[in-house]
Amino acid sequence: MAKQVDRVEAVFRAEAARNGERPEKRPASDPAKKKTAREKPATLKSVDKLLIDETGDEAYNYTGDETSERDYRPIRQSHEYRSGCLGGIMYFVFILCVSVVLACVAWMAASDMLALNKTPYTTSVTLPMSIFSSETVDTFDESGVKTGTKRVTHADMGYVANVLKEAGLIEYKWLFEMFCRISHADTKIKPGEYELQSSFDYRALVQNMRPGSGAAVTITVTFPEGYSLRQIFQRLEEKGVSGYDDLMNAAAGYKFNYDFLEDMDSTEATRLEGFLFPDTYEFYVGMQASSAINKFLENFHYRMTAEMIQRMEERGQDIHEVITIASMIEKEAANDNERATIASVIYNRLRANMPLGIDATTLYLHPEHEGAPTASMLEEDTPYNTRLYTGLPPTPICSPGLASIRAALYPETTNFYYYALDTDTGLHKFFTNANEFNNFVASQNY
Repeated sequence: MAKQVDRVEAVFRAEAARNGERPEKRPASDPAKKKTAREKPATLKSVDKLLIDETGDEAYNYTGDETSERDYRPIRQSHEYRSGCLGGIMYFVFILCVSVVLACVAWMAASDMLALNKTPYTTSVTLPMSIFSSETVDTFDESGVKTGTKRVTHADMGYVANVLKEAGLIEYKWLFEMFCRISHADTKIKPGEYELQSSFDYRALVQNMRPGSGAAVTITVTFPEGYSLRQIFQRLEEKGVSGYDDLMNAAAGYKFNYDFLEDMDSTEATRLEGFLFPDTYEFYVGMQASSAINKFLENFHYRMTAEMIQRMEERGQDIHEVITIASMIEKEAANDNERATIASVIYNRLRANMPLGIDATTLYLHPEHEGAPTASMLEEDTPYNTRLYTGLPPTPICSPGLASIRAALYPETTNFYYYALDTDTGLHKFFTNANEFNNFVASQNY
C-alpha cells in the first residue's frame, strides 16, 4: 500500500510541476508532525478515493476524479474488443469462402452452358417418337378472342437431358432442364436422329434437334411404281423415317392442302392411296409423319402437268378416276408397251358395264398374300372384288408411275375385252371375245 501511495505521490508531484505549483515536502524525521500527517491534504484524499473503496479495501476499478492514475497508465484493449475483432475477421473469411465457392459453381455452370473448353468431337443422338406427347390447345388473336385450336407436341426433357449427358454434350442435366423450361425448348425439339458437336452450347443443341437443321441426319429411300400405301409406310418405318402407325394416323386425319384431295370425304388412310408418287426421296430420320407424307403429295402435285389436267377435263374424268385406272394398269402391265392396250380393255369393259375381272384388286385386301388369289378370295363380297362388282374399286390399289397415268389418259382404241398372260413370253395376249380368251387360258399352266 505504501508503494502505491509513493507512486501516486510521484504522479501527483509531476502533475503539480506541470501546473506551476510547488508541492509540499514531507519531512521524513519530524516526529511532531507524525500525528498530523495522518490528516492528509485534500488532494491526497482525492487520490485515496481512487485507490481505496468505501470499505477500506483496495479499489481496482478506478472511477474517481477527472484526473486519475488510470489516465496515465498504458491503454489496454478490452476482452470484448478483442472478441469483436476476431468475429469480424471470421465473418469476412466466411463470406470470402462462400464467394469463391459460388464463383467456381457459376464458372462451371457457364462453361457447360456455353460449351467452353470442350474437346471437339461429333456424336449421334436419337430422339424416338415415344418420348413425345401431343395435346390440343386453344389459339387466340391479339385481342384475346379464341380463333381455333392447334396441336402442340412436347418432348420429355428428362430423357433428352439423359441422352445428351451420356453423349458427353452436357455436364449438368439439372441446368439444361432449367434452361429448357425457361426457353420452352420442349415444344421446339422434334423426333429424329441428329449429329451434334461438342462445341454446341445449350441454345445450339436445342436449335439443331429438329428437322431442317444442319445436324439432322438424312436418308435416301427409293419407292418403285406399284407400291401400295401400306408398303410405302412399312418401308419408311424400316428406314427409321417415321413409325407405321403414326403414318397411318396422319394419312387418315391430317389436312393436306392440295386440290386433288379436296373432294375426298373419307377419313380412312386409304384416301391417299395412289397419290404417294413413286420416286426417290430424301427424308430426315425420325421426321414427323405428316411431313414425310407431304413429300409424296407435293411430288405428285408437280408431276400432274397442265397438259395432263386439260386432257383429263376433255375426257370428262376426275383425278380419282384416272389414278384408280392407272393403278390397275400399273399392277397388270408387263412393260410400257402394254399399258395403253390394257387401258383400252378397262375402258371397253366399263362402257359395256362388264365386271373388270382384275385379280389385283382382290389381292389389295390381302397384302401379305403372294401369288394368284385363292378361290375363297375370289368369292369375297367386297367392292374390291372386280369379278363380282362392276365399275371401279373404291380406291386406287397402288401408286402408279407416270407411264401408267399417261396410259390412263391416252388409251389405245381397240375392240379388246380380255387379256391373259402368256407364260412362255411373259407378255399379255389380248382377245376380242370370251371363247378365244378361254381357249388360250386352258392352254396355259398358271
